[in-house]
Parts: sequence; C-alpha cells; structure tokens
Amino acid sequence: MAEGRKIIAQNRKARFNYSIEDSLECGIVLEGTEVKSVRAGSVSFADSFALIENDEVWIQNFHISEYSYSSVFNHSPDRKKKLLLHKDQIKRLKRKVEEKGYTLIPLDFYLKDGKVKVTLGVCKGKKQYDKRADIRERDINRDMAREFRKGLQG
Repeated sequence: MAEGRKIIAQNRKARFNYSIEDSLECGIVLEGTEVKSVRAGSVSFADSFALIENDEVWIQNFHISEYSYSSVFNHSPDRKKKLLLHKDQIKRLKRKVEEKGYTLIPLDFYLKDGKVKVTLGVCKGKKQYDKRADIRERDINRDMAREFRKGLQG
C-alpha cells in the first residue's frame, strides 16, 4: 500500500463478475458533506457504473449516505457524480467502451493525500463458466495453503 493512501471501500463483486482489462485512477467531484460521509465510510456502490456523456465521465448508482452531523444543507445521496479525467484519457475510454461488452466499473475508493480518488476499471462481463473456474481455483489455493500450514505445524 502506498504511503498517504487509505482504502475506504473495494468492489469485490466487480472483480468476481467482470474481467478487468484496464484500470485508471481518477478524482471525483464531491460536495462538503459528501466528503465527510466518504471519510466515515458510509458508501455503497455494489451496482454502480460510469457513463460518458458530452465528453465527461459520470458515475451513477453510487450512494453516499447523508452526513449525520450536518444541518439542513445536506447532499442528495443518489445524485450522479462527475469524475475528473484528462481529455485524452476520456477519448481512450470512449473508444474502448464503444466496443461490444465493455463497461466502466468503479473498483475501489480511497483517500490519497487527503483527496478522494476512484479506481475506474474497463471491464468485460464474465460468463458463468469463467466464474466457476475462478471459484475452483480459489478452492484449490485454499486447500494448498491449508496443507502447507499442516506440514509446518507437524
């Protein structure tokens, strides 16, 4: 883990349901109370995705709960949020997403030097047999680690 980087949330479901072709770090535009809620870890992005509209990248279905200690001036929890990228990065993402089967999925949220960052992945959906192969591989690795620990203990 890099210095000055604190992981807030990871999207493990995306890593299981999608094969990740490429990933990209980008900033996110947040309001004041949203930043405080994100720092508290009250985020939910299980089914969130990103869209490219008018050469801007927007993340949707990303829920940031209202900050409990704020007053009337709280944020809307389900509004779409803008992601900060360079123009050439957006063009590259746009070309990739126009291919069949590719989508933009947020993989994790973290604080980097006091700023909220998102790792955006260019992903392609896995088939059912790919998911079964991943489960089988995970079970084999778990069994090997168990046997290795038994060998070390006695």
